[in-house]
Amino acid sequence: MASDNFVDYVKIHTKSGNGGGGSTHFRREKYIPKGGPDGGDGGRGGHVILRGNKQLWTLLHLKFKKHIKAGHGAHGSGNLKTGSQGQDVFIDVPLGTVARDGETNEILFEVTEEGQEVILEKGGRGGLGNNNFKSATNQTPRYAQPGEDGREGWKILELKILADVGLVGFPNAGKSTLLASVSAAKPEIADYPFTTLRPNLGIVSYRDHRSFVMADIPGIIEDAHQGKGLGLRFLRHIERNSLLLFMVPADSDDIAQEYAILYRELRLYNPELIHKDIILAITKSDMLDDELKEEIKPSLPKDVPHIFISSVTNSGIDALKDLIWKTLNDD
Repeated sequence: MASDNFVDYVKIHTKSGNGGGGSTHFRREKYIPKGGPDGGDGGRGGHVILRGNKQLWTLLHLKFKKHIKAGHGAHGSGNLKTGSQGQDVFIDVPLGTVARDGETNEILFEVTEEGQEVILEKGGRGGLGNNNFKSATNQTPRYAQPGEDGREGWKILELKILADVGLVGFPNAGKSTLLASVSAAKPEIADYPFTTLRPNLGIVSYRDHRSFVMADIPGIIEDAHQGKGLGLRFLRHIERNSLLLFMVPADSDDIAQEYAILYRELRLYNPELIHKDIILAITKSDMLDDELKEEIKPSLPKDVPHIFISSVTNSGIDALKDLIWKTLNDD
C-alpha cells in the first residue's frame, strides 16, 4: 500500500570522519642537509550534513540505512602539503525535517528550505604539522598534532509536514473527500475510520493562478494528545500549518461538542497551536436545508468563522477557498 511508503520518523547512527594527523617531516635536499621542518597539516574529517530537498515527502529512504559514516581526513606530508579533506556525506531530507539528539531528545535544528545545508555531525579537525611549532628556541620540532577524532551518536529525524492549511477532524469527517475535490491529490477514501494513515498534500488552485497547499492528516481521536490511536503522529504534523481548518460533519450528534473536543486535544498537546488561525467547516451539509442550518448556527463557537460545505455537490467550496485565502494573507 502507498501508506507504507510514508515514513515520518527515523533514528540513525551518524559518524563524522577523523581528522588527519600533522606531519613531522623535515626538508631534506642534496645541498640542504639540515632543512627546517616542513610537515604539512592533516585534512579535516568529513562532515555528515542534512540537505533540504523539496522533491522528497518522506524519510523512507533512511528507514533501512541506520548507520551513516563520513570519510577520514588524510595525514599531512612533507613540503608543507596539507592532507586531503575527508569526504562529506549529504543526507537529503524533506522540507520540514527536525533533527534531534537521540539521547536527550533535544531539538538541534530544522530544515525548512530547498538546498539548505546544516552540519549534523562535524568532522574532526586535522592536526597541525611540525612546521607550526618551530620557534627561535626550537628550530627542529619533532612532533606534530594528531588529528581530532570524528563525532558519533544517534540522531532522530522527524518530519513535520509544511502546508498552508491543515485539516483537523475525527475520522470520516470528510477531509480526504475535500482534498480530492479541490486539488489533484488522490487520497484513499472509504467509509471506515482511519482511511488516511499518512498525510496527503494537495495544491489547491485559486483565482489568478494563485495557489495554496492543503494537508489532509490522519484523523484525530479523543485523548490523541496522550498518544492514543495515531495521536502524536497526527498532532506533530499540525504544528507546521499556518491555518487550521476544523471539519465536523453535519450528521454529528453535537457539532459544537465535537469542535470543542478537537480544540481541547490540540491545546493539551501544544498550547501554541490554538493561537493559529482557525476556520470551522461543517461538512456533508448537502444533508441540511436552510432551516436546519439556521438552527445550528447559534450553537457554533462565536469567535471562529464558520462555513457550510459539501464536497459532493461543491456547495460552499468557492466561498471556503475565498475565506482561506483571505485568512492566509490577512495582515
